[in-house]
Amino acid sequence: MTEYRIDDLARAAGTTTRNVRGYQDRGLLPRPVRRGRIAIYTDTHLARLRVINDLLKRGFTIRHIGEFLLGIQRGDDLADVLGLREVVSEPWSTATSTTMTTVDLKDLLNSANPALFQRLIEFGLIRPEDDGSPPARYTILDQETVSAYGRLVKLGLPLSGIVDVHGRLDREMSAVAETVISAGRRAVTEGHSDGWIPQTDVESDWAAELLTELRRAGTVSAHNALDRALDRDLARQLEDYLGRARDAANAAVDDTARDGEGPTASDVAD
Repeated sequence: MTEYRIDDLARAAGTTTRNVRGYQDRGLLPRPVRRGRIAIYTDTHLARLRVINDLLKRGFTIRHIGEFLLGIQRGDDLADVLGLREVVSEPWSTATSTTMTTVDLKDLLNSANPALFQRLIEFGLIRPEDDGSPPARYTILDQETVSAYGRLVKLGLPLSGIVDVHGRLDREMSAVAETVISAGRRAVTEGHSDGWIPQTDVESDWAAELLTELRRAGTVSAHNALDRALDRDLARQLEDYLGRARDAANAAVDDTARDGEGPTASDVAD
């Protein structure tokens, strides 16, 4: 590891010895090792100085840099340091979870196909609780969805088809989520460069409130938009289905009429 005296360190970092001492006094920079009357700095100090310089160029204040570095030293991550962890990391999903034996899960889904179970794992719906083959138990991460799929299976729908539909829906909802989050990101950085981070308590409070309201608006909007889309498509496909049923019924009447020389569907209609 390279060793520096204070003049060499300041030169390598593109700053001044006065700044180096000032950062030490504020706790932003670790104290050097003393060899007699000589202070010895290392690459660790140089790396820290470069971080400080970069943050200053981005508009951060010394106070915010101090809070940032203190949080990192404690092992906090960036969102924790910025006071946004609760807002950013709180799951939007309110799905409930439970545990279930593999036997019960197979009974619920009417399937023991390991490939289908693996897809459910990849979708984040279930999680094996042990390394057995097969596992003895699963955590059902989205109890409502898995139970709903179980009811569909009981009505005769194959699990493979349900899983395929879930996969398509998951991909489409990912696109919806990207649209919502990207809009929020543009709102946060409006008037700032991308990557801007709040520098005052007022800005932090505003960003936290914006993210919270974005969650609410995005969830409500997506949910209601899906309900409206389901209503529209159900009406469209129901009309198409009933039209086909009427056509099939009329065709059956015509076939019967031809066989028995009775009135056709068009005759009955007349």
